[in-house]
Amino acid sequence: MRESGSSPAVPPAHDAGGAGIEAGPQPSATRPFAYFDHDADTGVIGRGATLAEAFVQAAEATFALMCDTDAVQPAERIDVEFTEADPELALVTWLNLLLAHANAQGLALGRFALVQHGATWHGSARGERWHPGLERGTQVKGATLTALKVARDGDGWEARCVVDL
Repeated sequence: MRESGSSPAVPPAHDAGGAGIEAGPQPSATRPFAYFDHDADTGVIGRGATLAEAFVQAAEATFALMCDTDAVQPAERIDVEFTEADPELALVTWLNLLLAHANAQGLALGRFALVQHGATWHGSARGERWHPGLERGTQVKGATLTALKVARDGDGWEARCVVDL
């Protein structure tokens, strides 16, 4: 497992033995997200005190594969809203909406917020247009249903899925 302190431009090494979810060190206090290996793709893991916080960290993990999210300036904002009662499907919907907006508008995203009201979700992301100063990492095409799991984790939540690279 590659924790968040690793370089986001380098995806985790892949085990030829197939999909694996490994136990590893806990995420740092500044980056409560992680990765797990999955054949040709990568699994993202977000953890948080609330379900929405875990989803925000899964978005951080997803976009950190594409660039250093700390280097992204919050110059532009996108807003998303969707309705999904199933938490697992809500995770995939959230990530795919963010990816779709980022791709359509040519944005590198680096700041995320999400609020849940029952089955309705209101989220936003901030970022800037891609430019030569932002080093590109691995392009993420979309979030998948593979290894999808959203569950309580101790006092908080863990949200994970495989993203298609």
